[in-house]
Amino acid sequence: MTNSTTYRKIHVSASRSYDIIIGDGILATLGEQVQKLFGKCRLAMLTDSNVNALHGAKITEILTAAGYDVCKYVIPAGEESKSAENMLAFLNFMAENKLTRSDALIAFGGGVVGDLGGLSASLYLRGIPYIQVPTTLLAAVDSSVGGKTAIDIPAGKNLVGAFYQPHLVCCDTKLMDTLHPDIYRDGCAEVIKYGVILDAALYNKLQTPPFNRIDVVARCVEIKRDVVQEDEFDNGKRGLLNFGHTFGHAIEKLSNFTISHGSAVAKGMVIAARIAPLCGLAEIEKELTELLTHYGFNLDCPYTAEQMYEIILSDKKRRGGNLTLVLPHTLGDCHLVTMPVEEVLEKLKNVV
Repeated sequence: MTNSTTYRKIHVSASRSYDIIIGDGILATLGEQVQKLFGKCRLAMLTDSNVNALHGAKITEILTAAGYDVCKYVIPAGEESKSAENMLAFLNFMAENKLTRSDALIAFGGGVVGDLGGLSASLYLRGIPYIQVPTTLLAAVDSSVGGKTAIDIPAGKNLVGAFYQPHLVCCDTKLMDTLHPDIYRDGCAEVIKYGVILDAALYNKLQTPPFNRIDVVARCVEIKRDVVQEDEFDNGKRGLLNFGHTFGHAIEKLSNFTISHGSAVAKGMVIAARIAPLCGLAEIEKELTELLTHYGFNLDCPYTAEQMYEIILSDKKRRGGNLTLVLPHTLGDCHLVTMPVEEVLEKLKNVV
């Protein structure tokens, strides 16, 4: 990294240890970072049509100037691109370009690109190195960190995937300047989530936007890093990161993904906050609703309890006849509450 670049570095010690580098304008250092990690190799870059139009030429120029041969694969922007068909096409693309195990993949985009790229990296030649370069706030604080990779199938979201840690996350917060306000707001839902589940001080800091992006992204990443290091393979505490997601994923699926991930998670967090008092836990719905509304979220749920329940039955977090929900005990302290799936339906009928 150049001395003139201000950045934060967060180290993750998991099944593969790696750094997460966060700063404004640090994309310019990506070639230097790739050289430190891999030396001379070829790079396959996965991106989407929106990111490619805005930043594709710039990142290619940066990597080419550092001496790298880059082959680029562009998928259409949108959740529907996180499919088995696109993954197989990208795997064939890498094979046709004769990438080897000594080469590397760069996932340059939001959550869809990061998830699809990470899973492709885990599968191609039984695993090649990859770097996450998130371009959205949501991807920066959530999907680019922690090694969860996945694609969607008709039965549900993220049902086919693998735990596969990246070799580096390079988060240039300046790239967020080009985000549509709706996409940026989606990321704010995940940021608020971190405050609710594990950091009341962060939650309080979010009361008066706009926030300092580098500081807030770094704090969210620190929280996720700590959780992942304790429970990398999602058998316990990592479940806390799913606050709002069980219901949010159902809403996304029912809308055929016309309701964005962040908007669906915002709705899901409110539903979870309504269920919490029914389980003897905190009543935070009013203040959480006020904060999410302040950020511009529409929190109405257009679906019935029964419709959501049918999707939840396919949720990957279900174990046998039970489902674990993330419910607030107090602001900054959420609990994992396991109950029979039938009880989830009864609770939903009371709050939706």
